[in-house]
Order: sequence, then C-alpha cells, then structure tokens
Amino acid sequence: MTTLDDWVTAACAEVGLDGAQVPVPAVLDLARDVAHQVLRPGAPVTTYLLGLAVGQGADPADAAARLSALAANWPVAPVSDPGPA
Repeated sequence: MTTLDDWVTAACAEVGLDGAQVPVPAVLDLARDVAHQVLRPGAPVTTYLLGLAVGQGADPADAAARLSALAANWPVAPVSDPGPA
C-alpha cells in the first residue's frame, strides 16, 4: 500500500465511508485537469463538487468525465503583460 492508499482508508473510516467506493485515479485526474486548464484553487473545489454530485446519486465516472471535459474546454485566460523588464 502507498501512503495515499493508507490515507484514503483512514479518512474513509473516519467519516464512515467504504474506501472501495472511492475512485482515487478519477479524482486525481479531475484535480489535475482543473488545476492545469482552469486554475489551481479550482482543483479541490471541483473535487468537492464531484463528491456532492456523487452524494446526490451521480455516477462517479460520468460526473468526473463531464467535469474534466468542462475543464478541457474552459477558455484560457490571457496572460497579463508584465510590462517592461
């Protein structure tokens, strides 16, 4: 087991969840997609939103895929001109 596996197992036990139902790779992929395509602080917020959606009955894989697709199509913000060097 990895440290992440140990953490997920312990965190799930702490809040009464079945760790086998946690799609760790999908959550990590979603966080990566949002952090790189939208903005870094959006990653934890989006994974929380994924959790809320799943808690309301959404399919985890489908919801993660839809959110990743949204991030992939998010308009890239223009880089601010830093001005003269």
